[in-house]
Amino acid sequence: MNMTGYKHDPLRELLEIRNQLSYTKRLGFLFGAGTSKAMGISDIASLTKKIEESLGEADKKEFFLVKSSLDPESQHIEAILNQIRLIRQLTSDKATKSFDGIDGEKAKNLDKVICNKIYEIISEEEKTANLKISKSFISWLNWISRDFTKEIFTTNYDLILEKSFEDLLIPFYDGFVGAHEPFFCHETLDGKSKYDRPPVSWIRLWKLHGSLGWFWKEKEDNSYRVIRLSSGAKAKLPDSELVIYPSRDKYESSRKQPFTSYFDRLKECLIGGEGIFIISGYSFSDDHVNEVIFNALNQNNRLHVIAFFYDDNPLEKIIGEGKNFPNLTLIGPSKASISGIAAEWKHSKGGDLLDPFWNNNKLKLGDFKELVNFLILCSGKKDKIENQLK
Repeated sequence: MNMTGYKHDPLRELLEIRNQLSYTKRLGFLFGAGTSKAMGISDIASLTKKIEESLGEADKKEFFLVKSSLDPESQHIEAILNQIRLIRQLTSDKATKSFDGIDGEKAKNLDKVICNKIYEIISEEEKTANLKISKSFISWLNWISRDFTKEIFTTNYDLILEKSFEDLLIPFYDGFVGAHEPFFCHETLDGKSKYDRPPVSWIRLWKLHGSLGWFWKEKEDNSYRVIRLSSGAKAKLPDSELVIYPSRDKYESSRKQPFTSYFDRLKECLIGGEGIFIISGYSFSDDHVNEVIFNALNQNNRLHVIAFFYDDNPLEKIIGEGKNFPNLTLIGPSKASISGIAAEWKHSKGGDLLDPFWNNNKLKLGDFKELVNFLILCSGKKDKIENQLK
């Protein structure tokens, strides 16, 4: 729905968000590549380019062969990995079988090379990443008092959030247990009793596409399990396969954990009654994740999803597809969709709450750094948070 001549008041909307944050008990977050980019990590486009430039001639030839088979709008590293995994599945990794001009063995090797490049590039960028932004967010989230668990879902592979939690000595839980080689224990996510789970005060972290700290370990019966290791562990396991699965489709049954458990957690978080779910840095380019979000919006009218965008393109795409549900607030720099009504922002001066985030008639909350500053401002705990970061 679009009302001709109508414009949204940015101050009124920020006041509404602040009020909702003050009383809503259930609180969840979804972070995409834009949040890590705000801290100095390559986004999907930059990562794709860096991988292309770092490949050897033989790998580069096969890489571009896969890339050219994709739609021009989907020629990024995650879509390329998806296609390679499809080839591996169709050929059973065999050199005697091929698909789209690439045999199974070459697809398997290319998969491993690309994942290793992702590991090398992001690990190097993490050394200079601005952890103050993520630590500020985590400190804010930790100070917020809630009767329910606070959950963070992310499609990012990097270890910035994990490092920030540990630097601040704030406990979090991701479903892995153990000390030597922590393994994923899905029973701790499936248990319905509060006695089956870690304390409510522990923030949950669910990495929907995998992590630089996850590896496949082969067991004696030739099956595999996912283990989580510390930063830099790849050097100790040069032949191990990194667990990155950005697929839009269902995962292979042999490798479905922890991904299916994490998506079940996402569904439960979104349909579990009243709550706010905040999205930042995510452009709605993953159909698998989108399906869960839109289904929940349709089923649970007590859910309010607020998505912040760095530019207006993703917002316009969602509106164009008619998916701007009344309980989905889309906030871009120059326009918004609120209660199903799409319109531009009107010029406004709003004092301390709006002015820091309003520049040249554009709202800056699509920048994760600015969003964190806004959340801290709304909390009234700025001094406590700054003291914790010292």
